[in-house]
Amino acid sequence: MRYREGEELPLTQFASDDMLLLTAAMGIVIGIILASLGKFGKQLWMLVWGIGLVIVSIYLGISIWFELDFPY
Repeated sequence: MRYREGEELPLTQFASDDMLLLTAAMGIVIGIILASLGKFGKQLWMLVWGIGLVIVSIYLGISIWFELDFPY
């Protein structure tokens, strides 16, 4: 389904900046847990996914907190 330019998508009208900041904060916490479990459990995939989740969550949090217009 295609939407006209400038038309708001149906689900995005309910997403606020506070909800997205909470999602970023939860992503950081979950990413740290995954990375630590991966390190101590010697699971490389879990370590990589945990670090990746932390990086992406920090990027999301900074872009929302400072209202930066990064290309998503």
